[in-house]
Amino acid sequence: MKKENLPPQKKEALSSLLKLYNQVRTTIEKRMNEFRSLWEEGDEEEVFAELVFCLLTPQSKAKWCWKAVTNLRKDGLLFKGTKEEIRKRLQLTRFRNRKAEYIVLAQKQFVKEEKPMLKHFLREFKNPFEARNWLVKNVKGMGYKEASHFLRNIGLGEDFAILDRHILKNLFVLGVISSVPHNFTERKYIKIEEKMRDFSSKTGIQMAHLDLLLWYKETGEVFK
Repeated sequence: MKKENLPPQKKEALSSLLKLYNQVRTTIEKRMNEFRSLWEEGDEEEVFAELVFCLLTPQSKAKWCWKAVTNLRKDGLLFKGTKEEIRKRLQLTRFRNRKAEYIVLAQKQFVKEEKPMLKHFLREFKNPFEARNWLVKNVKGMGYKEASHFLRNIGLGEDFAILDRHILKNLFVLGVISSVPHNFTERKYIKIEEKMRDFSSKTGIQMAHLDLLLWYKETGEVFK
């Protein structure tokens, strides 16, 4: 991307981003390797835990959601908890009644005789895009953001955009999008994802790295 063609404000934002990337790139690469190893070496329980985590994240802090997942695993409820048992452990997440229902429905889809089979199920898809489309259409509580987040976190979605408010705000500041949408259709999500992918290509910042970089810019850490 040629910075000389950008307005001064956008040029400064891009320069700052590239400088930050140089500082945290090693940390981002380490996190991406951890995501990849989850698919290559991780077990079914870990993959299902990531699905539950991504079902919890809408309008809730990521660290609180992961703490809830950790508590569900510790209490033996991740694969067989009832809606009420799960709801009680989601105190720090918003819309916990609805999200407890989503988790129970996911159990019915991907857990057989108290053993998760999600990783085995995902191997049937030809590519991550096909898997994402299926998840959006068939897993209650999963939109494109949540499905992209889940697949990225298990090492399968490195070319996806995870369009939360942090990412959208920064894409606007960088001039990638002209405005921040308040709601998404499938077509709008894919269109912004394509713009982000084009920006990634022009700047030389890998798509998955770009998401974690913008997250770091807002929160000061590389999390999930």
